[in-house]
Amino acid sequence: MFITDCKGYELEKTKSNTSEDFFNKSEVIFKDEGIEKTFQVLYLRYFDEFFSEFTPYQEEPIYQADKRSVDFKDIVALACLIQNPEFRTRKRVYINTKVEFSSLFKDLDFRKLESIFESLAKGQGFELRSSMEFIEQPQ
Repeated sequence: MFITDCKGYELEKTKSNTSEDFFNKSEVIFKDEGIEKTFQVLYLRYFDEFFSEFTPYQEEPIYQADKRSVDFKDIVALACLIQNPEFRTRKRVYINTKVEFSSLFKDLDFRKLESIFESLAKGQGFELRSSMEFIEQPQ
């Protein structure tokens, strides 16, 4: 899987009677066997208030990759694909519980995750060979 972009954004109301402004969308654009795909995670924006509980990050932006500021919502879909490689065949996932959301970050190697964004910021993309490379192994 060759990752070409990871980004996240806050949804905005398109109609007055919708609840879109309660959600964030995070997406990964990648090529899988030569086919470009987009994987999206839709989640409650409320979970952003707790990211310091299940990541080493304390504030936004969570880090700087070259000249790009990386926000928490930029890494959510990537974390989801790393934890669930079988989701490469899906287009989107909806997460509405804090337990399920926090599980995306369990045992994730955040230093290695940052290397993906460093490569993306340089316009190089990133070849993700194995999700296991990004999961911390017990000693």
